[in-house]
Amino acid sequence: MERRDYNRGGYSRSRVDRYYDDPHDGGRGGYGADRYYEGEHDGSRGGYGGDRYYGSAQEGGRDSGYGGDRYRGSPQEGGRDGGYGGDRYHGSPQESGRGGGYGRDRYHGRAQDGGRGGGYGGERYYGGVQDGGRGGGYGGDRYYRGAQDGGRGGGYGGDRYYGGVQDGGGADAGYLSRRGSRDRSYSHPYNNRHQEQYGGSRRRESSGGGGGGSQLYRNRTPTYHRQNTDRVHDLSDRDREIRASPVEYSQPVRSRSRSPAPTITQTQLRLVDRIQEVHHREVEEVHHREVQCIPYPMDDEEYAYVPIKRPDHGKLAMKSVKLLVNHFPVKFDPSKAILRYDVDIKPEMSSSSSSRSLKKPIPKSDLRLIQEQLCSDNPNQFPLLQTAYDGEKNIYSSVSLPEGTYNVQLHGRSYTCKIKYGTKLGLSKLQDFLKGNAIQIPRDVLQALDVVMKANLFREKVPVGRGLYPRVHRKEDDLHGGVAAFRGSQQSLKVTSNGLVMCLDYSAVPFRKRMPVFDFLKEAIQGIREVNDIERFGNQVIRALKGLKVGVTHRRTNQKYTVCGLSEKATKDLSFVLEDLEGKKEPEVIMLTDYFREKWGKEIKHKGVPCLNLGNSKKPNYVPIEFCILSEDKRFPKEQLGKEAARKLKELSLLNPNCREREIHNLVHDEYAPGKNGANAIKNFEVEVGMNMTEVDGRVMAPPQLKLGSLSGKTMATTVDRMKCHWNLLQGKTLVVGKSAERWAVMDFTRDDRRNTLNVNYFIGKLMKRCESIGIQMEEPIMVHQTTMREFSDVNTLNRLLKEIVDECRRRDNRRLQMIVCVMAEKHDGYKYLKWVSETQIGVITQCCLSFNANKANDQFLANLGMKINAKLGGSNVELIERFPRFNGSDHFMFIGADVNHPTAANQSSPSVAAVVGSVNWPAATRYAARVSPQHHRKEEIVNFGSLCLDLVNTYEHRNGIRPNRIVVFRDGVSDGQFDMVLNKEMVDMKKSLYTENYRPAITFVVAQKRHTTRLFLNNGNGIGNVPPGTVVDTTIVQPFEFDFYLCSHFGGMGTSKPTHYSVIWDENGFTSDEMQKLIYHLCFIFARCTKPVSLVPPVYYADLVAYRGRMFQEVAAESESESGMGGSESSSFDRFFYNLEDHLRDSMFFI
Repeated sequence: MERRDYNRGGYSRSRVDRYYDDPHDGGRGGYGADRYYEGEHDGSRGGYGGDRYYGSAQEGGRDSGYGGDRYRGSPQEGGRDGGYGGDRYHGSPQESGRGGGYGRDRYHGRAQDGGRGGGYGGERYYGGVQDGGRGGGYGGDRYYRGAQDGGRGGGYGGDRYYGGVQDGGGADAGYLSRRGSRDRSYSHPYNNRHQEQYGGSRRRESSGGGGGGSQLYRNRTPTYHRQNTDRVHDLSDRDREIRASPVEYSQPVRSRSRSPAPTITQTQLRLVDRIQEVHHREVEEVHHREVQCIPYPMDDEEYAYVPIKRPDHGKLAMKSVKLLVNHFPVKFDPSKAILRYDVDIKPEMSSSSSSRSLKKPIPKSDLRLIQEQLCSDNPNQFPLLQTAYDGEKNIYSSVSLPEGTYNVQLHGRSYTCKIKYGTKLGLSKLQDFLKGNAIQIPRDVLQALDVVMKANLFREKVPVGRGLYPRVHRKEDDLHGGVAAFRGSQQSLKVTSNGLVMCLDYSAVPFRKRMPVFDFLKEAIQGIREVNDIERFGNQVIRALKGLKVGVTHRRTNQKYTVCGLSEKATKDLSFVLEDLEGKKEPEVIMLTDYFREKWGKEIKHKGVPCLNLGNSKKPNYVPIEFCILSEDKRFPKEQLGKEAARKLKELSLLNPNCREREIHNLVHDEYAPGKNGANAIKNFEVEVGMNMTEVDGRVMAPPQLKLGSLSGKTMATTVDRMKCHWNLLQGKTLVVGKSAERWAVMDFTRDDRRNTLNVNYFIGKLMKRCESIGIQMEEPIMVHQTTMREFSDVNTLNRLLKEIVDECRRRDNRRLQMIVCVMAEKHDGYKYLKWVSETQIGVITQCCLSFNANKANDQFLANLGMKINAKLGGSNVELIERFPRFNGSDHFMFIGADVNHPTAANQSSPSVAAVVGSVNWPAATRYAARVSPQHHRKEEIVNFGSLCLDLVNTYEHRNGIRPNRIVVFRDGVSDGQFDMVLNKEMVDMKKSLYTENYRPAITFVVAQKRHTTRLFLNNGNGIGNVPPGTVVDTTIVQPFEFDFYLCSHFGGMGTSKPTHYSVIWDENGFTSDEMQKLIYHLCFIFARCTKPVSLVPPVYYADLVAYRGRMFQEVAAESESESGMGGSESSSFDRFFYNLEDHLRDSMFFI
């Protein structure tokens, strides 16, 4: 309990804070008291009566109180005669002090009280008291119930941390921290709905200054934690000019170590120097749902942003729908705990082991087998069904395990398993979060439960990526060519408003079939019928087998080998030096056929064909083909499938909703599923899985009206089809802003290709006519160049060819060439050369198409081609009639999209490629500029995100003459666990790059996720049909407290529609759920290259296209690196020369 003494005229002479039934009484003329949970709280006359929570009364004193508001049944009563009592939210009161001071905001039990005479009271966090000084003083901050009091007469009180007291000086002492002072008074310039006035300075023993009342309306806010810090917020002029969202404070995060006593920082000194400039300026009127956001502290790295809370639930709907979701409830006992153990598995050194083999990582499949063997060897110490292994470094157990080092034999090799106790993971932590008693999801507990749920499946199925697949495929799923489709599942645990759930989805992927290598070659290579044909098709055999995993049958082993190639000689002619490992005999040369007969008792039948090399070029390991069998756990790349196999896989993957729902039902009832035999394992951890999908109510939003052009030149409104939400460019409809193609050329790459030769004149005529009908004026091409597809095979050849064409066109027209239309005979890997040369070296837009489609020249194909051409030339295809929600006429808004494209898992060195795009025309927001940048290998964080955004903001300013005052960033490609990285790395970097003295835009961050497994099904009795476009769900299956929702914005013509999961993790623009959902849905209608809404918000969609283009640039860099003999270096791949767009194209939509 703490006791403080005050002089007359301010707070009561003696005041005691009491919580939970302690009395708290105010003296006359001051602030009465607080009452918590039935404690007494009575106000004295002439002041503020007090607060009452949870059913207790709150009564204002007399003279000047305001009656106030009442929300959700909690009373709030003001005194009489004109003062403003405040607002109350969810039972928390907000009251103002006398004489024009800003009283306080109270959220969920946090009080903020204003001093008299215009002082700014300050803030209160979770029981900490912060009181304003008199006569305009700024109270300061209090954390963790430490008190911080403002000095009198305008002084700044200082900070108090963790119970330490720091008090400001007296009358006109100015700014004091500890014993330092400055001769300046400090009054916080704070945004206000109506007005803000500052009272006079108050000295000791004197009365407070006067001033009018003020109201600060707060709605909801982004939340961040302030850790142990000695900084104050660095204010700027822009803080008084822009509108931003309200700020709600969450409970601070306690640092692990105490900070030293705070001292005056340079930031604080600069703040005090500037305060006189803003002291008497009025703040502009703010929107009825907004208040000033506390500025981001530019040089304070001790702030940690966390995702904001949900402001409300959406209500906007054209109709409602009943849905089933593939979420299955999971029950657990919060009183139980999971024990985590560290496990380190290493191969033992033997006489035959090489240092290289010991350094080689053990395959994850083998690590699981080793752990199972450990349990099998020691069943009493390591009970298999009471442990769960993640395949790496962690074993989770429901019982205590012995620590120590154990020896395990597998595949004829010895391994040591070192077991060490890690930590105890109480399931109560998860229960606390679900009840709202914890701030962050306990991801360590969630990860442990996820491993437990999959433990039985890991033992019986093949894990690949996030999926689990059976070891045997269905006969009808054979794709031929040695490949089959395997039907499996993707399973994960999620924390939702409905509790913990298991999300289970169906998946089909192509795998190599387990089959003899020769049988595979007969299927994969047309012309091979007999074993002796292998030598004749040697190069094709090497291409088909190189890199594949195979097992051997001449000896008992489960070891897998990687095919390096074929032997140069036939099997009968191969020999090698056989060494006696015991050293008893001299090394001798032995024929391979003799070795297999003598060592393994195997007679080689096919001696006239090469062997497989299962070693490497320096140390080969030759094994006859007849003893090799393909491993079944090798995933086959989809892009390498033939047309027929790809079509069949598509059919198996894109099941209609009824079939997909049935497959999921089969998966949850699978014999190894957690709810079936797998239940034997998870019950040991006191976990149980339900067998029924989750029912939820969804809303369907109405589609927007769209703006198109007409042949008369006037814009027209068009209404989209309500079922599919498609629109078209028929019946005189044109693009909104059609650009003219006055200087363009055609490159025909189909010469000498009899089957795919382009009918050039027919195609050009049809293209020009169709483009004219949709509002694009096209002159005759300046030139037509005909060549062959061989030109695509070399980047230098293409570079020279394009330069010649551009130079020739300039010679003929004397102006820059706008575009080259390139017609290819077939898809070709040289496409990336064309794009790299044209976009980074030459600086000309290219539009590619296949001669197969160009010769048909149907209207839909040509209209789609025209839309791409118009977007690339700077036109606008379609716009919205209605203004975007949440913005007014004076706003300038910018949408930013960001994504990172990663190299394949097999690539161990190439950089990831980041792409950031930004809208540059407002209010249409249909034109985007793009930036590409190489990043660290397979790292999701965009390290130079701030500078890329600044570049785009400067482009916006160049186009519009003003910088955007509101920015919405859509971030793709990040998981839930990476939200912290986005907020505290990328957003912080963005703010540091953008913020200046006069520019602080309000920023909103939204994460868009498509790589989830949630599926929505209509609960209409028959399960037929996809959910309609515009279906949104923001209850039951979403996060318990954070601002997220699922939106299916597109029409699912094939398969089961997959909604996009949007998470608003930061919001300074004050969006409601309805506004954000409507904004994203409407944006999906103005994607530049199609006449229907897309499944992903366009800024992210564009960023994805740009990132893929950057990946093409990286591949060109890698090939250049290889040709220059720099195979071991990454320098070329990271050289920005390969990623820098030509200046003419930097701000165009070249990527469409």
